[in-house]
Amino acid sequence: MKDQITISISSVSGSRHWHLDKRKRDRIKGMGYAFVAILVTVISITTYLYFAVDHVHLRNSQLIVESSNLSSELEALSSMKEQLEDELMERETQVAMVSDRLSDIELLLNPADKSDSGSSLEARLDIAAITMSTRVMMLSKIPNGSPVGKARISSGFGARVHPVTRERRMHRGLDFAVNTGTNIYAPADGVVEVTRRSDQGSGNFLRLQHAYGFSSSYSHLHQFKVRQGQMVRKGDLVAVSGNSGLSSGPHLHYEVRFVGRALDPLNFVEWGLDNFELIVEKEKVIPWESLVNTVELRLAQLLQPSSQKVATLTGN
Repeated sequence: MKDQITISISSVSGSRHWHLDKRKRDRIKGMGYAFVAILVTVISITTYLYFAVDHVHLRNSQLIVESSNLSSELEALSSMKEQLEDELMERETQVAMVSDRLSDIELLLNPADKSDSGSSLEARLDIAAITMSTRVMMLSKIPNGSPVGKARISSGFGARVHPVTRERRMHRGLDFAVNTGTNIYAPADGVVEVTRRSDQGSGNFLRLQHAYGFSSSYSHLHQFKVRQGQMVRKGDLVAVSGNSGLSSGPHLHYEVRFVGRALDPLNFVEWGLDNFELIVEKEKVIPWESLVNTVELRLAQLLQPSSQKVATLTGN
């Protein structure tokens, strides 16, 4: 036939013949094209994967270099952070010492006349007229009560011989005789200003910043339960007592300050709603009249109708 191809193979055994018509030839041709296409695809994919792997190896090398550089930068930043923390600790210690020395000098140069200051205070401020809401507000914002409950006080506020150094110096807080692991609670609303770990001096140290210029601090701690910058409410757990730093045994050293000036914490520990007038009588250096007026004004703004608030803000 015209469209038929005959393939003959001769050998000693004889000749064999294959007849390929057009249909078989098209099928063989198609298989050839398919094989070529598959071969080209495999070659293309192999080439692509080769370059992709090469790119991955190159990128991996770059990442290793970048990681090494970042590790070096991180070590440098960590070293800088530690240096800044040490400098900050030193500055805080210096500021506290200057504040304490200034308080001592003020007391020497201008000793308080309790009788005059008391009568002057009574003339300026009738404590009995302070409303219950004002008292509650002040007691929520200013440290009051014991941070460790009914614990024995082993050392009070004032000059004493240090139990470790045996030097006579001013003791600017209260020492509560509590075992390691005793929970410590915030004596008022505030924000965590400082959490500092140390095996010297005050040891692990925490300071809370409260409203109206008051602050409270806690030394020789075992563990912090809050972090720097965290807001706390009165009664929140803030730390656990310990025996860190320069300490003769497990205890809590507790301080209360007003604009940096150390006050006798016992007056604040004993202060509460039932004896609200006590703190005014004992802490003469605090401008109670101005403070009470500020609190009452704030409460009045909070309690007045919305229309009056708008008028107050706009000045109409």
